[in-house]
Amino acid sequence: MEAIHIHNIVEKDGEIFVKGLPCKHGQHVEMIVLIENSDAHSLTARRLRQSGLVGLWKDRKDIEDSVSYARQLREKAQRRRE
Repeated sequence: MEAIHIHNIVEKDGEIFVKGLPCKHGQHVEMIVLIENSDAHSLTARRLRQSGLVGLWKDRKDIEDSVSYARQLREKAQRRRE
């Protein structure tokens, strides 16, 4: 089964219009609709500061350089995916 990812914005409540699919007349298809969480896109700088994430490591004695530590964590996570 081939998967096609289409990102679109709903223009009319309850309706989705999809055009240009590589489908033939009579071909059976299965559609799965994933609705994005609108809160995930509305994180403002104020809400981020209030979330407790900013400064999370400030009192840790085992982390001397938080920028370097974060870089090491990202590199380690990327190697796990390989």
